[in-house]
Amino acid sequence: MYAQEQEKADAIARKAARKQHAEESGKRHTIWFGLGMFGLIGWAVAVPTLLGVAVGVWLDRIAPGEFSWTLALLLGGVALGCINAWWWVSKESEHDD
Repeated sequence: MYAQEQEKADAIARKAARKQHAEESGKRHTIWFGLGMFGLIGWAVAVPTLLGVAVGVWLDRIAPGEFSWTLALLLGGVALGCINAWWWVSKESEHDD
């Protein structure tokens, strides 16, 4: 029983040491990290934009008016997505400091 607990403790210690080494060496700034952030920012803008378009099309069908709900909510979704992307970038910048 003691040997299993010691193995678990050793495994946890190794993982903690790897994590600390990665944080100290700045290893998170790899190409994969950059691509991951690029994808995250892309989705942070794309999702609100597409939701705005979908709701806009639906509103144009049920409540047609003098202006296009689709266009208005497209622009609103892009604006919301840009704010969302800015928040993610600023959060990652704070983490780097």
